[in-house]
Amino acid sequence: MAAACPLPRTPDLPTLHDKLQGLLSFLRGALAISSAHTVDFYTKSVWQELVDLPPESVLAALRESAVEAEPREAETGSGFTELPKIFCETSQKLLSVEAFARTAKHYSVQNLGLCTPSEQLLTALQGNKRQRVDENVKAIEFMNTKKSHEVQAMSELICSIADYCGLKQIIDVGSGKGYLSSFLSLKYGLNVYGIDSSNTNTHGAKERNRKLKKHWSLYHPHSRADANGWASERPRELKVPKGVECKGDAESVQRSRLGNPDLSATDGLPDFSGSAISVIRKQQKNVLAQPAEEENLYFEDAFSLIDFLPVDAIEPTSSQVQNTEKSGLRKERRNTASKARDSSIYSPLTSFITADSQLHDIIEDLEDCLMVGLHTCGDLAPSTLRIFTSKAEVKAVCSVGCCYHLLSEEFENQHKDRCANENWGFPMCHYLKEERWCCGRNARMSACLALQRVAVGQGLPTESLFYRAVLQNIIKDYYGISKCEQHVGKIYSKCSSFLEYVRMSLKKLGLDESKVSEEIIMDYYENYKPRMNELEAFNMLKVVLAPCIETLILLDRLCYLKEQDGVAWSALVKLFDPVQSPRCYAVIALKKQCDRG
Repeated sequence: MAAACPLPRTPDLPTLHDKLQGLLSFLRGALAISSAHTVDFYTKSVWQELVDLPPESVLAALRESAVEAEPREAETGSGFTELPKIFCETSQKLLSVEAFARTAKHYSVQNLGLCTPSEQLLTALQGNKRQRVDENVKAIEFMNTKKSHEVQAMSELICSIADYCGLKQIIDVGSGKGYLSSFLSLKYGLNVYGIDSSNTNTHGAKERNRKLKKHWSLYHPHSRADANGWASERPRELKVPKGVECKGDAESVQRSRLGNPDLSATDGLPDFSGSAISVIRKQQKNVLAQPAEEENLYFEDAFSLIDFLPVDAIEPTSSQVQNTEKSGLRKERRNTASKARDSSIYSPLTSFITADSQLHDIIEDLEDCLMVGLHTCGDLAPSTLRIFTSKAEVKAVCSVGCCYHLLSEEFENQHKDRCANENWGFPMCHYLKEERWCCGRNARMSACLALQRVAVGQGLPTESLFYRAVLQNIIKDYYGISKCEQHVGKIYSKCSSFLEYVRMSLKKLGLDESKVSEEIIMDYYENYKPRMNELEAFNMLKVVLAPCIETLILLDRLCYLKEQDGVAWSALVKLFDPVQSPRCYAVIALKKQCDRG
């Protein structure tokens, strides 16, 4: 375990409540913009209802705002335009785009000063202990660039938390194809259970693990504990309770969530030639006589040559052994490794996780552990936090959520029959429950928009959104349908014109195409085309507002953790580059048994 080091100070609950109060004041006026559905933009005259400005001036003001310097983190609300100057007091229409953009920027997580810098947290967690992290490691070859970025950043933090708390067992909730789980096990020697609800489309993981097993016979795995002189314990053969399906090392489980691209069936690990291995072995001869610590440091440098292997995973040939003590140690490690070859690199399990899940029913050899989740979808993120607070064995949590639109809301659709004891995805904290705050699905959907990507030129698909909005007018006028229960889907990319788009859409929706002629369709297009800039401007307003909705959801989760008596430390940490990975914030918490500051 690392030397005791105080963890960074984080905002207390009263401070978070103050931030929430200001944010809610702004959102009471702005939420209507996030809640408007693009499909209904023309049928419900959204621009005329919510904005009292020409679209050209809105777009110009937003472009100017985008190039302004970021507000100071310590800046208080006293420097802002009063809310009535942003929205009309009577009509609630938007009056000042400049004030709107400035206030929205202020209420982002980063600018509120609520984030704990990841570097500062890592320093505190690691103390004086040198972490076995190679800063020059290239992108992992069996992941795409985005996933590689996420896994490397998150795994270093997870490893540091595990060391700090003295934990060896990791539970990866919503583990999907096991990218994070595999890396934690291979590079850091942690005992990882990956739990996911889906048991389909796992061929990519099968192929990856098959190739990994093929090359595994060339090497023997050393855990992080080995490298630091700790007792080495490889996981025993894992026992899986009845009713829980274990996929072993031949198969992992795909996460049933939106967004992140997965490995194709043909992707896998690189094929390492004998010459590459021989080069490494030749280089090893110069370090075999060195002390164990220096030898371990050398092997860390070799990691960049075979990115998917754990540090110290090269097995020297018997002719290279010059010291009987070293020979005995390596023999013991080879014996341990031979047993590990037939077991899983990590243990993927198929099980549906909720806040009420009993971990002992899923993992028979459950012990004190760290629960993690990389882009856990919808309610799985809040469920992860609730499991952490309610289960004694879970000593720490590191959760990055996504798919906010799939969250369940306690105060949405209140007329429907609801279970009083249900664990809702939002809100979680007492403050927002007392406010009976509701975002609504459309607003939560807009929270998934990526402002940073738009800012670097990855714009919104305005024309496809325009096509869909005009189509809705045709459907309303000629078929008497104000709300389509079916989705048109990704038809735009298959069409060369608006006419073709409408024809294909009507056919997919099961509507009689003969009711609208080509002339009628093109008349709609020509009539609304001059108003396309209204839609473009409105969607940009939604993009600017998106970080505020995400801030609200993240603050809700952080406040929930601050309210729990058993939680010693909790924080929000910006873990990823938001351009590469827009859902970049981790919610982290440690129980009192872990806080050694």
